[in-house]
Amino acid sequence: MSDSLNKEQIKNLLPHREPMLLVDELINIKKLFSATAIVNVTKESFFVQGHFPGSPVMPGVLIVEAFGQSAAALTAHGLDKTTYENKLVFLMSVEKARFRNPVIPNCRLELNIEAIRSHGKVWKYKGEAFVDGKKMADAQWSATIVDRK
Repeated sequence: MSDSLNKEQIKNLLPHREPMLLVDELINIKKLFSATAIVNVTKESFFVQGHFPGSPVMPGVLIVEAFGQSAAALTAHGLDKTTYENKLVFLMSVEKARFRNPVIPNCRLELNIEAIRSHGKVWKYKGEAFVDGKKMADAQWSATIVDRK
């Protein structure tokens, strides 16, 4: 299993599509344990025009969404394909989310994520977001694997 995924490979694992597919790459993958997700925040990113005109900032809720997408891709990539076929990963809870610095366009947001534990179809994760080595946000969250309807 490769230790990185490009956007097309991520599309094969997640149902998200543009503009909501936020993760551009998943690197440094340690199967079902950890990875680093890359989100290229650009002046063309869909949220820039309205959040906020003249002073664009990536909304914190989208950083949390990127954490969730990264974790879902890490999990889907690590599971046996027959286990994950016709399944979706849904966010269940977000805890301890902190937004330390604004994420502005023309940056490479790196999300270091880790699976803390799993119990059946429920997984718990933690993550930290960085730009140029500076911590921008961190959070813990839980997700569950459900049947696709």
